[in-house]
Order: sequence, then structure tokens, then C-alpha cells
Amino acid sequence: MYDKNVILGFETDTVWGIGCHPLKRENVLKIYDIKGREKTKPLILMSSKFEYLTPYIKIIPDYAKDLIKNFFPGGLTLIFEKTDFCPDFLTSGFNTIGVRLPNHKGFYDLAENFEGHVLATTSLNISNEPPVKNYEEAYQKFGDKIEIIKPLNNTPPAGLASTVVLCTGEAPVVLRQGSVKI
Repeated sequence: MYDKNVILGFETDTVWGIGCHPLKRENVLKIYDIKGREKTKPLILMSSKFEYLTPYIKIIPDYAKDLIKNFFPGGLTLIFEKTDFCPDFLTSGFNTIGVRLPNHKGFYDLAENFEGHVLATTSLNISNEPPVKNYEEAYQKFGDKIEIIKPLNNTPPAGLASTVVLCTGEAPVVLRQGSVKI
């Protein structure tokens, strides 16, 4: 089992990611520092099962339940109003949180073996640069800062980021068209 104090680099179905336990403020802030990421940009939560994410989500509209049924796991990030359990340092002070279930066996196994089964994540890259493409590049650029997980299966990331959909209003709003066509 991976300890909640570790910061990990890992493959997903879309791009390589970096993540840590969502309640470990110092590690979340370290991810911002490692990437050179603006603290005004929130992280998202990823897990192996949707029920692990629900403590962070306040309301799941019916249309979002349809999106979950049709596209989870997969390259879709849904943004919901957050609960009080979800810390502001994850969301850059916004009242929303993005969640995703990657369709990637290696990530699924990682999350199932990570304490709490939920990771606060973003793409593994220096801000405003493309995500790393493979294990070698991840290790070369970040191996001295985080623990890099070797690919756990032979399914490399597709290279196209997830589609992002806002689910806080009466209808879904696509904020970024990515690997899932909505």
C-alpha cells in the first residue's frame, strides 16, 4: 500500500499525472512548486471508484449521473460543487471540485493500493509545457522530486487531455473538449 505522505507520478488513460493524498496540504502545495503551477489553478481528484469521490461532492445532478454512467471510467472530468470536507487548498478557493476515474488498469491498481483511494492530481509537466510522454521522460524530469511509478500495464496514455464538464447548473457545460466527445 502506498503511504499518504508520498507524491507520485503515474500513467493514466489520457496523460501522465502527478498526485498525492488530497488532505495532505504540504504535499498539494509541493505539487504546485514542482510544476511551477499557479496557485489559482485547482487540482482535481482521481480515484478507482466513484464512491470514493462522493464525500467531496455536494450535489450530483441527474444529467451528471448519465455522464458518469456513460463515460466513467474514461477521459472525462466532471466539476461539481464541493462539500465542506473538500479542502480549499485543493480548489484554489473555488467552491467546486473536478473528479475523474481514469480507464487505465495501472492507475486503478495504484488507487486501490493508495491510502484513502483518492489522489489530488494534475498533469505531470512543468506548467505551460506538454505533459511527459513516457516513463523515461517522467523519471528524467521529476525523478529527483517525486516517486515515479513504472507503467503497470502496456497501455500508454493516449496523449489527449480529458474533456472537462461543469456540472453545477441546470445543464452540463463543456469547458474543454478532450478525449471524450460530448
